[in-house]
Amino acid sequence: MALAAFLSLLTLLFPGASFAAAAGGSSTGPSETVLIGQIIVLILSGRLLGEGMQRIGQPAVMGPLIAGILLGPTFFGALWPDAQHALFPSGREQAGMLNAVSEIGILLLLLLAGMETDLSLIRKVGRAAFTVSLTGIFVPFACGFALGQLMPASMLPDPEQRLIASLFLGTALSISSVKIVAMVVREMNFVRRNVGQVILASAIIDDTVGWIIIAITFGLAARGSFEWGSLAWSVFGTLGFIGISLTAGRRLMARLIRWTNDSLVSEAPVLSAVLVVMGLMALATDAIGVHTVLGAFVAGILVGSSPILTRRIDEQLRGITTALFMPVFFGVAGLKADLTILADPMPLALTAGLVLIASLGKFAGAFAGGWMGGLGRREALALATGMNARGSTEVIVATIGLSMGVLTQELFTMIVTMAVLTTLAMPPTLRWALRRLPMSREETERLEREAFEERGFVPNVERVLLAVDETPPGRLAARLAGMLAGLRGLPVTVVSVGNGNGAADAADGDAAPGPAAGGDHETVVRASVEATQARTATPDEPPPEVEVLTRAPEMPVEDMIESEAAKGYDLLMVGMEEADRPAADLPPRLSELANRFDGPLAVVSARGSHRARPVEAPLDILVAVSGTEVSRRAAEVALALGRAADCPVTVLYVGSTAVRPSRRNRRQARRDAEAALDEISGIAERYDRTVRAIARTDLAAEDAVLDQADRGGHSLVVMGVSRQGQETLSFGAVAAALLETADRSLLFVAT
Repeated sequence: MALAAFLSLLTLLFPGASFAAAAGGSSTGPSETVLIGQIIVLILSGRLLGEGMQRIGQPAVMGPLIAGILLGPTFFGALWPDAQHALFPSGREQAGMLNAVSEIGILLLLLLAGMETDLSLIRKVGRAAFTVSLTGIFVPFACGFALGQLMPASMLPDPEQRLIASLFLGTALSISSVKIVAMVVREMNFVRRNVGQVILASAIIDDTVGWIIIAITFGLAARGSFEWGSLAWSVFGTLGFIGISLTAGRRLMARLIRWTNDSLVSEAPVLSAVLVVMGLMALATDAIGVHTVLGAFVAGILVGSSPILTRRIDEQLRGITTALFMPVFFGVAGLKADLTILADPMPLALTAGLVLIASLGKFAGAFAGGWMGGLGRREALALATGMNARGSTEVIVATIGLSMGVLTQELFTMIVTMAVLTTLAMPPTLRWALRRLPMSREETERLEREAFEERGFVPNVERVLLAVDETPPGRLAARLAGMLAGLRGLPVTVVSVGNGNGAADAADGDAAPGPAAGGDHETVVRASVEATQARTATPDEPPPEVEVLTRAPEMPVEDMIESEAAKGYDLLMVGMEEADRPAADLPPRLSELANRFDGPLAVVSARGSHRARPVEAPLDILVAVSGTEVSRRAAEVALALGRAADCPVTVLYVGSTAVRPSRRNRRQARRDAEAALDEISGIAERYDRTVRAIARTDLAAEDAVLDQADRGGHSLVVMGVSRQGQETLSFGAVAAALLETADRSLLFVAT
């Protein structure tokens, strides 16, 4: 027997703990060794069952829950009770140690759920999501409340608090699991479909409203009685907490994340800060009389809306939560479920009724809401099937209810059973419903535009590092960085290159204090941000706040760039030149800076009208493309700048030509040019730009660019290049030719 062999292995590994059957579950006190053995069993069994569930198309989160049920009194306890009691003793102190790990898991799971809550998605889909959520919550809530009022008194922990138990049952039956819904919608590639967005947004609203109601209900349960005064305090306290958190709290969280990331040098400081904020917000909700889970959930929303490092925080947090706390929490929940009670006809009938009420109530409410929200019959059907999964959300709610005495052991088991059955039924039914949905023309066009954005370069830039000196290229680079930041809401960090090597320059006393510290560049960036947002802001969506910071020269500039790069930047923009070197050569210090930054690089050279007026001279952009990924990135940057400045953008296709090209080669060159220009025109639509497209395959690339720059009167040439060389940075022969002869400003976007 595999389980017996595993327990024997535990006995060998932990000889101080009695896992043998002879132990009979007796214990003289809490044992850390037993706790380690419990965690090993829950992690291993949960991971294996979760792997199996995922391979058959079911949510992996069901694996740890089912593992806990199998290890509990229903199966393991019935087959080998002595061993089950030895591994999971019933003593309060020993159980308390495992429950403590489980309680931390609840907060972390709610933190992750909040990070996955996309508030912008709710705004985007509008009426349909709200009507689905309102009716989808109201109908099953009313059914659950009625069930609680009619339930036999023997099933309630305290018949005197039937009202609170009824409120809890209504809430437990009305919410859906965002995680399970998102898993199936994502698997079916329906995340960006109209119905997929409505399903996700409705589940998010369900989750948010559900946690608010649950927190208030638990607050009433903790007081032991229902009073209108306490209800008002809980409701208004909760609304006030959420209002402050989503306004001032959002800005404070973004600044805290940035300050922690940029100022602290220890390992994983941002993750520590996030966990501290989660704990403080959990304590705040407890202080206003509602459950701590609401504080953790709202903290996750704030972290998820931070403009930087969201992906990094998610990866760090999700790893430890998924590997340790999730299998322990769901395993402990499964251990508390005793399915042997279903052998009694009354609990079995009540469980069947609970599943039926939960499923039909949710289906009917969501279908009616979708129909009232303007969805078609097939879309409403898919939405109604998708909202029926309870999954992890229901188990969390039931666990908290059991720990607070709102639920009896029998009710807890019934709710967990309902959660398992509805969750296992949802994926196949939703897949069936989604396959029946045709795609409209409008939806097809929108998905194609979003596919461009997903592959894009500019939309995935979160932070810009700006290294500049006091020359015209430095000021032009500050202007261009401000335009990108204003368009995308990107934080910008300014590092002054100065006339020498960072801290050494500051010690000379020759450099002017204002510009050397980067203050003038910061002013240029801010002015460019404001001008861009004034041109691009829409009445229904306020422009994002852009944070611009200046790093004082505390060390050599090369070391500063390396230090800043470690803090997570997606683009280094450089504007500098040296007075004693020709403009055709890249400054040697540029090579040193680029070698310290492992990421995309944008290099600015100011020429023509931008030599005298780098900040004020107008822009007319020419971008050279060749059909490569490098040139595609440059085109994105050019189009973003064109949108920010509301200036014309001309796209020039340049291709290599043979000395005597054949007719076949000329035809192929035309086809390549048309394909490349069509792709850039598609990208231009996302930036609301109408571009002029030109193909020149009869000249060398540098000659074609120079000729078009003269003919079109363009003031800025943007070109994608590749880094070449280690000691001395080079962008290739075409870039070298432009640096030597061009009389227009240049922007090289290098990978």
